[in-house]
Amino acid sequence: MKLTPNDVVTYESAEGVATIMINRPDRLNAIDEEVEQGLQAAWLHFNSRDEDRVAVLTAAGDRAFSVGRDRSVTAPPDYRRFTPNVVIAVDKPIIGAVSGWCLGGAMVLVQACDLLIAAEDTKFSYPEVKIGFAGGLLCALAGRIPHKIAMEILLLGKEISAQRAYDVGFVNRIVPVGQQVAEAQAMAREMATHSPLVMQMLKRGVGHALPKCPAEEGALALRETETVFNSEDFQEGLKSLQEKRRPQFKGR
Repeated sequence: MKLTPNDVVTYESAEGVATIMINRPDRLNAIDEEVEQGLQAAWLHFNSRDEDRVAVLTAAGDRAFSVGRDRSVTAPPDYRRFTPNVVIAVDKPIIGAVSGWCLGGAMVLVQACDLLIAAEDTKFSYPEVKIGFAGGLLCALAGRIPHKIAMEILLLGKEISAQRAYDVGFVNRIVPVGQQVAEAQAMAREMATHSPLVMQMLKRGVGHALPKCPAEEGALALRETETVFNSEDFQEGLKSLQEKRRPQFKGR
């Protein structure tokens, strides 16, 4: 499925599984405005399709899942808007499938996945302390892996291997290079046969149980206000003021 003019994010659906792919291998899948818009559209489309019960998030090529923010882009990124379960709530399960470099904001994306399959050559790093910019969402890492390991990743900005990521609980399975997507899709197909209501209930429950960092708390407030501002009721309220009449709200 075409989501952006340049196909920088693709969406394929089969057997109850949506495969969402960042498709900029020539730029090591760096995240620019088109990728941001494509990912936003992909999560919204995933939410809208009852037949797609599990998503696999991956990227083209094996050199990098993503090297994070495209350095040619000068506008500050807002990962809250295209990272699932931040501004866009995604109750259905998401499985990440990564290989090669997974840097900066790409770690924010895979942190948001419920399960993660990594090729044996995967290298994770969050070098924001060396660059002078961070959005703060990866601070939630301390609620998902041991505190000291999270601080090492955040404050030293050095890479960790797929094996170490597995050892500390950030990765579920390590597979040979090139098999990460097939492994994730096989897992997703199995999950697609399970009760979608129960999976969604369990995911929401875990989401409430996990501690929230300040950036996530701010994003939750943004999600609520944007829901109001994008509603029919908001437009009806504005129109009723202009027409000097009592608004007819519909709750949507």
